[in-house]
Amino acid sequence: MRAVVQRVSHASVTVDGEVVGEITSPGLMALVGVTHTDTEAEARKLAKKLWTLRILSDERSCSDVGAPLLVVSQFTLYGDARKGRRPTWQAAAPGPVAEPLVEAVVKELRDLGAEVATGRFGAMMSVGLTNEGPFTVIVEV
Repeated sequence: MRAVVQRVSHASVTVDGEVVGEITSPGLMALVGVTHTDTEAEARKLAKKLWTLRILSDERSCSDVGAPLLVVSQFTLYGDARKGRRPTWQAAAPGPVAEPLVEAVVKELRDLGAEVATGRFGAMMSVGLTNEGPFTVIVEV
């Protein structure tokens, strides 16, 4: 699993003009991609990493300060544009594989005590955020 994680002051996801997920206080925005070989074990590991990643102000984590997370599925994280001008998506897991694993990340985060907002799997989403720092990291498990 792969995530692009941004420290944000707020973030939201809109589908068809409706806000479906939003965090309104400082926290993390995580775009999560799944590949074919990922399992629930990787989903749990990624959730724990996101919850304890020390990238908030004063080197604190969401678990330290109870900061919220917005988790959005992002199959394009496994796009490959090394050849030519058109990316391939062969490394991205198909929806029936990816959706339950993204949901497992969210469930594990909530089980750990996190406030988690989400996008809508498979939908055309508009993501808005204010990246603080800016601070962005890539996490792979």
